[in-house]
Amino acid sequence: MKKTIYLLSSVVIVASLLLINVNLFASEMDDRIESSAKQSYVFKTYLKGDDIKIQSTDGAVTLTGTVSGESHKSLAWETIANLPGVKSVDNKLEVKGDVPAVNSDAWLVAKVKSALLFHRNVNATETEVMAKDGIVTLRGKASSLAQKSLVTEYTRDVEGVKNVKNEMTILPAVKKPGKKTVGEKVDAMTESIDDASITALVKTTLLYHRSTSAVNTTVKTEGGVVELGGKARNAAEKDLATKLVSDVYGVKRVVNTMVVE
Repeated sequence: MKKTIYLLSSVVIVASLLLINVNLFASEMDDRIESSAKQSYVFKTYLKGDDIKIQSTDGAVTLTGTVSGESHKSLAWETIANLPGVKSVDNKLEVKGDVPAVNSDAWLVAKVKSALLFHRNVNATETEVMAKDGIVTLRGKASSLAQKSLVTEYTRDVEGVKNVKNEMTILPAVKKPGKKTVGEKVDAMTESIDDASITALVKTTLLYHRSTSAVNTTVKTEGGVVELGGKARNAAEKDLATKLVSDVYGVKRVVNTMVVE
């Protein structure tokens, strides 16, 4: 009888210790998820002005607060969803201010700006975007004719754009002694961009281009190397996906395994 009681007591103690360890592990994992999100490149760069609260419980993450636009809402979701240990994301973020009506000029301007924002070979901050009845006018500064042409190409591929008028001024960059070029700054920045952020930037970029499908494309990132999978409607779409993704901040190389239907 005493032996049985002893065995039962031992089982209870072991079970209690296991439960404590599991709870501690879960708590540490949740803390790590919340910390990783806040320290990610996306949250520190693109979402730093937003009021986002992150709560993780056993890997189930809930996002609350406000963001400045729909693109920020989806970007936050994509970044969190790709962090290690995350099982699900409940995105309760709200867009502050007035949301442009779908297919309106303001809506199109927001889409074009979002499409340009994550590409390293265009300067979104120096590009002014205006829209009228589907016709987009681009103004601002471009460092070269190639950059100006690339801005036109990316803008033309945004859903809803009927035509593009590029009135950007080409101002060749002059490197000052001791000052890094844009390319050198990008190379240095690339080293510090985490994989979850790169995946989020890639998925969001594919979403804003009409010639690619974010739904039919899978994205995996490891050490800055992005692997694209899924299906492409044709070879041109597959090639365009590679080109667009290669130009996203943080991407070192693209491995495209998409199957052409």
